[in-house]
Amino acid sequence: MILIAVFAVLCIFPFLLILGTSFSSEDVVRVKGFSIVPEGFTFQAYRMIFKNGKILLGSYIVTIIMTVTGTTIGLSIISMTGYALQRKDFPYRNIISFFIYFASLFSAGLAPYYLLMVRGYHLKDNYLAVLLPLLMSPWLIILMKNYVKSVPAEITESGKIDGAGDFRIFKSLIFPMLTPALATIGLFLALGYWNEWYQSSLFLSARIVYKPLQYMLYQIINQVAYLKNSIAGAYVSFSDFPEETL
Repeated sequence: MILIAVFAVLCIFPFLLILGTSFSSEDVVRVKGFSIVPEGFTFQAYRMIFKNGKILLGSYIVTIIMTVTGTTIGLSIISMTGYALQRKDFPYRNIISFFIYFASLFSAGLAPYYLLMVRGYHLKDNYLAVLLPLLMSPWLIILMKNYVKSVPAEITESGKIDGAGDFRIFKSLIFPMLTPALATIGLFLALGYWNEWYQSSLFLSARIVYKPLQYMLYQIINQVAYLKNSIAGAYVSFSDFPEETL
């Protein structure tokens, strides 16, 4: 119990550190770093974030919808794909498995990918450009396929004896037995959608008001950094340079 309590405290510590630092003034954080106990107590960080409360709320809603939708659809596709690829009577399963594995080793590059999404699929400024690429990954399909192999083949055969079709067998017999794999893969998918910002930076322009949460926070951080650099540059331009530099 003591070890569990210590581990729980260690897990909570980063959140307490973030919470305490959020109430500290910027100057104190810059000099002393992060701290659980706020120093120079201020609400400035929260004022800046909630300055556009409507946009923040919209970003939360967009992210939640994407996370729930993407995780649900992704689990359905990955589980059905993994089940089909482990069926020995499925034609060309080895060839399809090879291409899935091959896709995990090599990438076509950013430029072809961008052109495909924008000019091929016309998904510029479309939430589908963020949703679709994260639905599946070769590694998650392989993980599901290997787990489905552990399900006894007799279960599938019993379904066939009772006259059930392939989809009925998967839905009623196989799918309920995939709970551990579904929980693991669902966690990966949900975290991927919740923390997603890269796809948004590629395909969502300023025309989209409500962007995913992480990308909105990324933009806020960049804006703050830009303002800091601009102010620092202004100080330098108005200062007197030493004669040695001239």
